[in-house]
Formats: sequence, structure tokens, C-alpha cells
Amino acid sequence: MYRNILPFLHDQIRAHIQSGDCVIDATAGNGHDTLFLAQCVGETGRVFAFDIQTAALQQTEQRLQQNGVAQRVSLIHAGHEQMAEFVAEEVSAVMFNFGYLPRGNHEITTQPETSLQAFQAALKLLKVQGIVTAALYHGHEAGKDEMREIVSFAAQLPQEKFRVLRYEFINQRNCPPVGLVAQKLEN
Repeated sequence: MYRNILPFLHDQIRAHIQSGDCVIDATAGNGHDTLFLAQCVGETGRVFAFDIQTAALQQTEQRLQQNGVAQRVSLIHAGHEQMAEFVAEEVSAVMFNFGYLPRGNHEITTQPETSLQAFQAALKLLKVQGIVTAALYHGHEAGKDEMREIVSFAAQLPQEKFRVLRYEFINQRNCPPVGLVAQKLEN
């Protein structure tokens, strides 16, 4: 059975991280992926979660508190393109869920230029065999440009150093998201 994009990306993350790992949620949003990552890394792991919106970080913190995992997560009020300024160690995984905050202001979206910078920073922070996942939403104007930039960049990564997969459904209505997974093979 083919999984929808987000469960598929979660499956990829789950297969590449273990208890004690350090990971990044580059787009905290409402905290669903942050919670997922905090549960995956266990009590000894660490999650860095980024968002530029205070409301998103508050929602994420509430979700983490309700699930008893807040101590595993550092919430960072900054753009994801700044992740290398806050994370000094190699990470096993980085998750992106591009676009706008669900049930938030749809005028505030991730942007092609800073998202590409963040994707590039994520690849540099990855340890060998680590992965970056991205859910790309192209149903809005900024999302179309963002997807084009990131997919174009990812397609040019040298195959000796990265394995890149594009996962999408091509017969669904309403611009379903596209999943991207990049695995680092060597430094």
C-alpha cells in the first residue's frame, strides 16, 4: 500500500534515527513533527525546533508539555536558514514541512530563498547516513517557486554523496504535497 506523503516521510525518519540521536524540526508549526521527533529520539535524544512565529512555538510547547517530552526539545524563535548558528553537532535527521502554518495566517509562508538556504544548511549538518525530509506544498504561489528551487537544487546533488528520492501522487486533486528525501552517503 502506498502511504500518504507525511506518513511516508515519518516512516523514512523512523528508519534512520534511534534513541539518543540529535535531530532538527526546521519548521515547528503546530508541533506535530516536533512531537514525533521527540518520541523517536527518546529520553537521551535532542530535538531542535525552529519557527519564526511565536504562536507556532507556543502551540508546539503546549503539545510537548502535554506529552511529557518538552525537556528533549529546544524551541528556537528563528528562521530555519539560521539552523547552523544554533546547532553545532551533526544530526541524524532534519524535517521540513514547508508552506504556511495550518489554521494560521496564510500570508506568512516559507520563502524560496531562505528555504533553499535552510535545505543546504541541513545537508551540511547531517552525519553520514542521515536524512533530510521535505514536504513541499505547491498549491500556493510561494510554494510553487519554493518547490522548483529545492527540487532543482536536490536534483543536482552528486550521486556519490547523496541519494535523493521524490515521492508524489500524480493523479490527486488540489496539489497534494510532494515528498523529498535526501540521504547523505559520504562527507
